[in-house]
Amino acid sequence: MLKGFRDFMMRGNVVDMAVGVVIGAAFTAVVTGFVSAFLTPLVGVVVGAAGDFSSYKATVAGVTFPYGQFLNVLIAFLMTAAVLYFCIVLPVTKATARYMPKKPKTPKRPCPECLTEIPEAARRCSACTAHVQPLAVAAKH
Repeated sequence: MLKGFRDFMMRGNVVDMAVGVVIGAAFTAVVTGFVSAFLTPLVGVVVGAAGDFSSYKATVAGVTFPYGQFLNVLIAFLMTAAVLYFCIVLPVTKATARYMPKKPKTPKRPCPECLTEIPEAARRCSACTAHVQPLAVAAKH
């Protein structure tokens, strides 16, 4: 029983996932700190508030709606998403496009039966399983 648990825990994907969760939590703290320390006060300067909208409320028919709390969370979410996109996603995408080799696209053609795109060298359609004649002969090794 314990051997099975040990084998499960030592699998590469479990360890990789655990490391990813820990790094993700640490990165979340960094981004949240950046947003709350720099961007939220900047929004406060722009709109003329202190950067904290939690005291904003509306009262309708004796019921209080604390919409300021929602504004704080919404602004934090939008700024966090912007920081992640412009500081992580965009640079990584550009670096990947620049340094990772692109795989050549396999030439495709429509299946004569169902018109699904299939490789030119295919002998059978993966969608409708119709037999088709290959247009290009695959290289044999």
